[in-house]
Amino acid sequence: MGLDAVLARSLAERPGYPDVGATRAAALDGAPLPAGWKHLRHSEVVGSGAAALDAAGECIRGWGMHRGAGITVTASAPVADVGVTTVSGIGVGPLRLAAPCRVLWVVDEPTVRGFGYGTLAGHPETGEEAFVARLGDDGEVRMTVLAFSRSGRWYTRAAGPLVRVFQAVAARAYVRAVRRACTRSAGS
Repeated sequence: MGLDAVLARSLAERPGYPDVGATRAAALDGAPLPAGWKHLRHSEVVGSGAAALDAAGECIRGWGMHRGAGITVTASAPVADVGVTTVSGIGVGPLRLAAPCRVLWVVDEPTVRGFGYGTLAGHPETGEEAFVARLGDDGEVRMTVLAFSRSGRWYTRAAGPLVRVFQAVAARAYVRAVRRACTRSAGS
């Protein structure tokens, strides 16, 4: 099934796991991620200054972070906003996995930009992921990717620890994509 067909089917879906929305408090207030899940936290400096924060926020919310990491994205809106449904295509051709998600929360404040989304039926994993850029008092812009998840399909259960490796690689790729966006904005 193509990504557009998965998107159409997913529009009526709702996240069906406990702890829906828990990434918000973890990403914005430092709350712990929920117990009983596998956790991912990755954070790096991606730039400095208000222009870098603006570029990071646009890259994150405009799906540029995903595309810059080599992931195909189709979404019900061009910008991540609460209620938007997105389907990421991971892999190529007949080996492409469709990963539908719903944007659960968005932050667009003077020093913090980003969003969190939760998985929908058919996603290889079950859980949430959040992407946040924050301008610190020192002027540095730090991008954080955090997630809680567990296997949602037979093949992710069979892959075991390889799934966690893929998630860590993806988190680093997201950060690199946002860093490139910040670097381009500094050169403008």
